[in-house]
Amino acid sequence: MLDWNRINELRGEVGDDEFQTILELFLDEVEGVMMRLSRQDALRLETDLHFLKGCAWNLGFADFGHLCDEGERHASAGKPRDVCVERLLRAYSESKQALMHRLEAELHPPRSARRA
Repeated sequence: MLDWNRINELRGEVGDDEFQTILELFLDEVEGVMMRLSRQDALRLETDLHFLKGCAWNLGFADFGHLCDEGERHASAGKPRDVCVERLLRAYSESKQALMHRLEAELHPPRSARRA
């Protein structure tokens, strides 16, 4: 679902504080585009999915990025109806939850892990 090597690489490159800023910007931008996804306009859908794919892969949202790539190919082939927007939304949501859960666990480890 998530490419933790990419996520950790990015965190190492920019530091934890800057990573948080990048993450917030990523989530805002992605969610804005996700809200307007529509299969009515193939060119717009292709453009939006290309943008989302780049964001996803840059931040390590591997499964979501692959679905965006698949959808982009359908849209560019003139088959926007073959893009499952609900599946994209679900993959994004699950990836976001997994990332947030792990980041939260790193910030607040269980008591037993703190004593070790």
